[in-house]
Amino acid sequence: MMTNGVVHANVFGIKDWVTPYKISVLALLYEMTTSKPIALQERRRLNKLILPLQQGPDLTLDQFLKTVEECCPQTAYAVKLRLHEMADGELKDMEYFFATLPTPFSAIDSEAYKTSVVGLFMRHMLLAYNKLSFSQVYKLYKALQQYYHSHYSQPGDVQVGLPALAADDSDMDLTSTEDNVGERMEKEELDTAPLHESELSRGPLSQKQAEYFLARQAYLLKNDENKALKPSALQDELNNMLKFNPDFAEAHYLSYLNSMRVQDIFISTHSLLHYFDRLILSGSEGKSNGDEGYGRSLRYAALNLAALHCRFGHYQQADLALQEAIRIAQESNDHVCLQHCLYLVSLGIQSLVQQGAVQGKTAHELMDALKDTDILHWKHSLSELIDISLAQTTSIWRMYGKSTMAQQQAQLLLNMNSLEQVNFGVQQNNTEAFAVALCHLAELHAEQGLYGAVSEVLKHLKEQFPPHTQHAKLWMLCDLKIQFDRAMNDGKYHLAEPHVTAIAALNKTEGLYRKAQVLKALNRTTEAYSILQRLQLYCEKTKYTEMIIRVMLVTAELHWESSGFATALPLLLQALALARQHHLQALASETILHLAFTQLMLGVPEQALGVLHEAMEPILAHGAVMDKGRALLLAARCQMAMAGTRSNGQKHAALGLAVQSLGEAAAYFSMLDCKERLRDVHYLQARLHHTLGQTPQRNKCAMLFRLLDQELQAPGAAVAILSFIQIL
Repeated sequence: MMTNGVVHANVFGIKDWVTPYKISVLALLYEMTTSKPIALQERRRLNKLILPLQQGPDLTLDQFLKTVEECCPQTAYAVKLRLHEMADGELKDMEYFFATLPTPFSAIDSEAYKTSVVGLFMRHMLLAYNKLSFSQVYKLYKALQQYYHSHYSQPGDVQVGLPALAADDSDMDLTSTEDNVGERMEKEELDTAPLHESELSRGPLSQKQAEYFLARQAYLLKNDENKALKPSALQDELNNMLKFNPDFAEAHYLSYLNSMRVQDIFISTHSLLHYFDRLILSGSEGKSNGDEGYGRSLRYAALNLAALHCRFGHYQQADLALQEAIRIAQESNDHVCLQHCLYLVSLGIQSLVQQGAVQGKTAHELMDALKDTDILHWKHSLSELIDISLAQTTSIWRMYGKSTMAQQQAQLLLNMNSLEQVNFGVQQNNTEAFAVALCHLAELHAEQGLYGAVSEVLKHLKEQFPPHTQHAKLWMLCDLKIQFDRAMNDGKYHLAEPHVTAIAALNKTEGLYRKAQVLKALNRTTEAYSILQRLQLYCEKTKYTEMIIRVMLVTAELHWESSGFATALPLLLQALALARQHHLQALASETILHLAFTQLMLGVPEQALGVLHEAMEPILAHGAVMDKGRALLLAARCQMAMAGTRSNGQKHAALGLAVQSLGEAAAYFSMLDCKERLRDVHYLQARLHHTLGQTPQRNKCAMLFRLLDQELQAPGAAVAILSFIQIL
């Protein structure tokens, strides 16, 4: 029985049907072995097509001919003629076709030799056909006519779907010789859907076809999710299978994998438990492994359940399930299962390393913890765990502010060849680890102002991880953060504001932080301060140290706007202590920049410059282009402020250093096209050149300042800078 393209439960056995579609495939193979020579490139395409056509679900004639025509139009035309001779002829024409099939078997160099893929399929079809009774042969012939003529059944050669030949269990059975028609054919169903790239079809699925479909989809989910069916479409197909065969264990397992894509914990847990229930109840484990089969299923059920809970962050439940799996495996001396449990322990160690990084452990302590597990991963060629370890190391170095090391680890992951065999023409680069590494690379390139490279990386991410895939939110958040930072650096706050809502949808904490940044830039100080206080309380509760420090820095900037520099100082010292305690070098350097600016505003430029020199080296070595420009601009301001208290000779030397620092800062800001900061730099350069009596340079810088000032339409914006250099 078949409904909506799904075979009834009792069909999932040793039965195989001789269908009109199989006859079409047979005609294709016959033409490939007997017709005139085919071009090498076309023959290669046809050879690659043979196995999917044999093992896949039945296609309509229109779909089948289009698929063959894409590979070789000449062969497609010959197949069409062969089918026309049979369908528009008589029953004896189909009999003659099957009678001529054994001819190619005689030549050992033929593609249809009896031990080849083509030969085995032809022999299988011949055996099945010869087992049919006369009434069954006649029914097959009528189905072939209907299959062929429905291709032209609509005006204007509009292709429609074709009904498949449905039969009872005894029809076309390799072991049956009785003429038992059994149940009658069900009503014909028209299928107007076009051929999908996937295996979805409205034709009937035999046992082998169903297994091929499930195996292929499971493999694609693991290695190239982009080529697998979309979650909703795949679940519909699986639900149809399970509706007519609830005990089909493999379908339950694929449903579990599919539910994991959309983070549906209820369906994934439900499907996983049903998979092992059906596996045990079916007795397949017990038959192949004796009494041990039952225990083996229980062990792996507990192991998979542990992995499922770990995936959703339920670590206590995962630990209980893992301990259960280890206990049963030890009682049964199942070393393979114990090895899998050990791999889960490796994931646990990686999770502990992540927690250690958040809690302020040093880099060498974390790397030592990962070293032993990495040795085990490489020894056993566990590519997935190796990928996770490299991605985690990239994130750790990035968090610590070591951008060079982070980039090295990311490149190592991206250039590492897969240790697992990959079929179906896919590459194993659709895992979460690859997505994390690519996002880090995109952000690192954005920090250096290389937006062209950023676009290429994000383009690849969007192609490899389409919006419906489970890891797409990683590049979505990365893309939005880059666009937000770029708009803020350019002073285009109206462009940054819409990104806040989108960021908040993906990460509430990041969204609130960036909302506060926009409100501060728009001089809505009270609203920004309220959000920052709420965010700090939340992050202290969740121990999100990085965000706590960033919130403190923005809060200090709010104090600056109200001239509360003395109030900001304790807050910045607290942030610096926290950053150093957790070895967050990038945030520590940024905090030092804020401290130096605060000291400058409090009238102690010597101390400010001394503090700034402490952060200058790590900023120039690992910092973003914006941070490098800010550090050099601040250094120039400190040098200018100090020059006013010195003698003429020392004053000119100090101003010369300031001019050099401003030139380097201008180069960095130009890389980001940061016009507001460039305007400030050109203004200071003009004042310095004027003081030093360098008229041509002064005029050039004054012209650049005026052009940028007019473009930004903020004539009074530079007045605030004068407070730093009144002593000149």
